[in-house]
Amino acid sequence: MTQDPTAGTPATPGFNRHMLEALVCPVTHATLHYDAAKQELVSRAAGLAFPIRDGIPIMLVGEARQIKAD
Repeated sequence: MTQDPTAGTPATPGFNRHMLEALVCPVTHATLHYDAAKQELVSRAAGLAFPIRDGIPIMLVGEARQIKAD
């Protein structure tokens, strides 16, 4: 019988999508888009992706990664 290695460990809290209604890009004040796969809030206008850690968006430019324009 195998044991579940995640048993007894708390799940990582997810991002509350309702927060998107209140959050904007700190650089351009444009709308943000949620990337669930990468756990990031993306500002296409600024070309930045802000990380979400433990369900909390980190809206600091110094923490964001630059993204390529489509």
